[in-house]
Amino acid sequence: MAHYHYRAKKGPSETVEGSLEAQSREEAIEKLSLLGYLPVQIEERQDAAGSSRAPEAVQFGSQAVKLRDISIFSGQLSSLIRSGVTILKALGIIAEQTENKYFRYVLNGIADDIKVGRTFSESLLQYPHVFSTLYVAIIKAGEDTGTLHASLERITAHLRKQEGILSKVKTALVYPALMTIVGAGTVVFMLMFVIPRIKDIFTSMGQQLPMPTRILIATSDILRVSWFWLLIAGIAAFSGIKRLLRTKKETVSAVTLKIPLYGSFIRKAEIAQVSRTMELSMKSGINILRAMELSIPILDNEIIRKELLAAYEEVKQGGSLGRNLKRTAIFPAFVTNFIIIGEESGKLQEVFGEIADYFEKDTDETLRLLTAQLEPLMILIIGAVLGYVVIAMLLPIFQINLMVQ
Repeated sequence: MAHYHYRAKKGPSETVEGSLEAQSREEAIEKLSLLGYLPVQIEERQDAAGSSRAPEAVQFGSQAVKLRDISIFSGQLSSLIRSGVTILKALGIIAEQTENKYFRYVLNGIADDIKVGRTFSESLLQYPHVFSTLYVAIIKAGEDTGTLHASLERITAHLRKQEGILSKVKTALVYPALMTIVGAGTVVFMLMFVIPRIKDIFTSMGQQLPMPTRILIATSDILRVSWFWLLIAGIAAFSGIKRLLRTKKETVSAVTLKIPLYGSFIRKAEIAQVSRTMELSMKSGINILRAMELSIPILDNEIIRKELLAAYEEVKQGGSLGRNLKRTAIFPAFVTNFIIIGEESGKLQEVFGEIADYFEKDTDETLRLLTAQLEPLMILIIGAVLGYVVIAMLLPIFQINLMVQ
């Protein structure tokens, strides 16, 4: 990531200078616009701050900061500021008790930036891999209105809801994933170690083995001899699928939405996420266009994102968000009608909050239903595979008993 030194107009008569990190010159301009600055000059350079921080960041290895870390930080900072503690002292207190070493380094870096004259939101921009554009925009809105602690409270509530959703998804997938691992491990163990021993006994009988048993023995031989190449092929196939998902996002998104039950779940989850983000942005004083700019990038489904981008362009020209969304088949009629009512009554942020509440509850129910169907399906598949292995091993024994009789 490059470092850019900028000179920008903060107001009619005030000029500010500083530096920030960005992937490109265009991204640097976007970040300055986010802060309400009008760029006058932007130069790419390796400044002292950038060069001194990079080696220290690399020293920590992984630069991942968990969602929970940011949620706890936001809540603690809000409480301290509300209690009258200065932001610099608050950052020092939180950094001292933060267990994540890299996040502690980030917080100390933010404090250093504030000491040299940057605002809190400007300092956050130096760490785009930690603090999202939405996070920075809400902090900036709080700074402008003098309600930073309230903005931090909103962010904390939003992050905690995200944590809750992720926790439910992980919990729902633990049992099926564990069952799959144990079942696959059992089958591989039998094919690698049990079947070869039984094979010698069966072949010594000199009898024609049943077809299922021959298939099982052949599978065992292939796995024992070519397990390394099968592993390489599996890794290559996995990498190929990942690349396909990245390059054909729109096609994958369209197919995903058509999958029974799962497609409905994705649609509801995306609507809930964009509605909650819109509500959070507008509550912080951000206008609807900027709120859409912040909300649309968080969506994973390309089809839904494309429809919202088209609606954004229409709203930009003075059109109605609800009426433009109504032309699509993505959003339910009651959602678009609700948005139209919100636009006409001037209570759009409350409408987005209610839409988010409704779909968050709905996705919870759908997730429980998906999990309820997934568990018996996994039991059926694993049971069928293990049953085939057992039957294939027992068939020669039954055959011998028939011959003896």
